[in-house]
Amino acid sequence: MISEQFILIGSFLLFISIIISKTSHRLGIPSLLFFLLIGMLAGSEGIGGIYFNNPIIAQFIGIIALVFILFSGGLDTKWGDVKPVLWRGVILSTVGVLITTLAVGLFINWITGFSLIESFLIGSIVSSTDAAAVFSIFRSQKQGLKNNIEPTLELESGTNDPMAYFMTTTLIFLILNPATSVWSMIMLLVQSIGLGVVIGVVFGKGMVKLINNIKLHIEGLYPVLTIALSFLTFSVTYFVGGNGFLSVYIAALILGNSHFVNKKVQMQFYDGMATLMQIIMFLTLGLLVFPSQIIPVMGIGILISFFLILVARPLAVFLCLSPFKVGMKDKVFISWVGIRGAVPIIFATYPIVAGVNGANMIFNIVFFITMTSALIQGSTINVLARYLGLSKPKTEK
Repeated sequence: MISEQFILIGSFLLFISIIISKTSHRLGIPSLLFFLLIGMLAGSEGIGGIYFNNPIIAQFIGIIALVFILFSGGLDTKWGDVKPVLWRGVILSTVGVLITTLAVGLFINWITGFSLIESFLIGSIVSSTDAAAVFSIFRSQKQGLKNNIEPTLELESGTNDPMAYFMTTTLIFLILNPATSVWSMIMLLVQSIGLGVVIGVVFGKGMVKLINNIKLHIEGLYPVLTIALSFLTFSVTYFVGGNGFLSVYIAALILGNSHFVNKKVQMQFYDGMATLMQIIMFLTLGLLVFPSQIIPVMGIGILISFFLILVARPLAVFLCLSPFKVGMKDKVFISWVGIRGAVPIIFATYPIVAGVNGANMIFNIVFFITMTSALIQGSTINVLARYLGLSKPKTEK
């Protein structure tokens, strides 16, 4: 009976989420915000009364969803579009994350009672833009963007999660093991990114050869094979000490820019799966939060949100893009499209699982920052693009 109830509730929430996402698109509000709200309404303090308070399960669901989302994003990213903006995207996704972490961390330490390292931890959690949010917003728009802004933002959002993940897990480790040297952390960063890139390239090229030569007797098994390979890429990279999220995105980027069996069908399959995973991820995170615990941190959350949106993100963008020929309007727009989504909320479960003091407050602050970012930035992207004269008719890929 419990299984049937679970299926009924799950299917109903998915149905409602898909229907409401159409409305949210017409209103110009990111659908992720509605998914989170539906999860909250269905939760223990909402009208649904579903009690869910297991950050480990939420974290697991988030990782599974992120692998699908990043793999789908990599498949859809055209190398010809990315190549001209490769270095600016890489700088934004690495140095930009570091600058954001430091700026937000120092601000939080100044206005709150969090220690410096705890403040940096919060900064690292909210330092990356959300791939699911950026991919879904750009692919649903009828208008494109001038000056290679779109591939820059997609590349940044697809590759900055690994850096934010490393910063978050490293700072948690430092809080629990304060005697750890900074040098060992730097070497760990080099190892994490280096192995992520190398294994991603190896698996990406291997996927192309395997999919094209395996000759499966049932065509419907090709997407299943690709799923297995994407998770194998993530797992192998993780267990040898590399960054699995980065390797998954790179492998998908290589596969998506190659010819392989049933490419069109698999691309469509992954688009649908990424959307499904996005909905499930946001619903789960919405269920995990207790709205009554958000209210006490709203004041701090608003201050951090505005600092992140108006100071930290523009500071990171302007500094990172200063070596490149990028116009002022482009920098302003890129600064504004620093949308935070499910990734920071997933990363906010890591301190809870690790047993860091004050982890629940950190989670609630991050959740509020994410909702604020999605509402303010996500709903004004089109308006700002038109105001800055950066919109253009979208060409079919």
